[in-house]
Amino acid sequence: MADDSSSKRRRQIAKLRRRNADLESENEQLRRRVQQLEGSHEVLPVVVATTVTVDLSRIDSSIVTQISSFLGTSRELLNLGLTCKSFGWRQPALTLSLAEDARQTVCSRATGAEMDSLPRYVSGTTTWLSILHKFEHPLLFDVLLGGGIEHRNGDKSTVYGTGRIRAYCTAVSSSSVMRAGSHYAGFEIAETPVIGIVRSMPNLDVAAYAGRYFNWFDSRLCPDFLLALQGIAARTDDWGNGNAHATVRVCNYNCRDGKVIWTDWERENTGFEEWEGMEASRSGDTVGMLLNLDEGTLTVYKSNRCLGVMKDGLSGSYCWCASVIEDDTVAIKRSKHPRA
Repeated sequence: MADDSSSKRRRQIAKLRRRNADLESENEQLRRRVQQLEGSHEVLPVVVATTVTVDLSRIDSSIVTQISSFLGTSRELLNLGLTCKSFGWRQPALTLSLAEDARQTVCSRATGAEMDSLPRYVSGTTTWLSILHKFEHPLLFDVLLGGGIEHRNGDKSTVYGTGRIRAYCTAVSSSSVMRAGSHYAGFEIAETPVIGIVRSMPNLDVAAYAGRYFNWFDSRLCPDFLLALQGIAARTDDWGNGNAHATVRVCNYNCRDGKVIWTDWERENTGFEEWEGMEASRSGDTVGMLLNLDEGTLTVYKSNRCLGVMKDGLSGSYCWCASVIEDDTVAIKRSKHPRA
């Protein structure tokens, strides 16, 4: 037994010595390689940056059109225009500048509502690009009038009556002005708010109504509305056709009974009126409104079912609006109107 144990130890020692010799051989090879590298002093290649100039006059406009066809938003189109200032210049070999060619591509894909909202005359910072960018975002109640109305959980597309003031207060989608063409919005309601359109009044003093009620049909506020339109009265595009004071100032649908209430700048004793097709709406309903400024009509839909034309003779520029009292809630959204 002792001889077997001694023999086993000798074999293990011999194996370890062979392994040690192999490692020393590998180390020697590595040392030689390091010495070779240290003695060679090889120089790494130097990369020199060069500026490449592209002759835009040789670019086929169809290439830019193809590229711009993949752009999904106006922001992406803007980035294309900012890539090179030459994109905005008319090129010798092209009829249009590259940016203009891209713009026409986007316009060819824009909806009628988007194109109808383009201003006839560009002024200030309002451009076709900023308007197309606006249409990529939802409708918002960006102006609140009165002390008894708030956004629901910070969501500017939804407003509700707080009850702090036991009278109507109003929300306006003032940043989405409708001047021509067809426009459709859906109003998801709870309880019985009043919804519709109102003349665009960009200069209305919102702070003046903080802590109080607000009603479009209060004749005592009419001077405020006229003051808010100073500088706009002479612009027939905003006022509409014919006698400016005879144009409809506000037109609303009462969800409680389906009646219509409207007024111009001279009408007195305004009250709710019946109209053909009127029908009440209740919590959970979606009331759709189609404003067609080519035909001058406001058509009402209830859960995608057309009730009929509530008002005609409309012209000028309008915004969507909603009036609420305690517990009333309205959520506005942009959508396509039902064809049926």
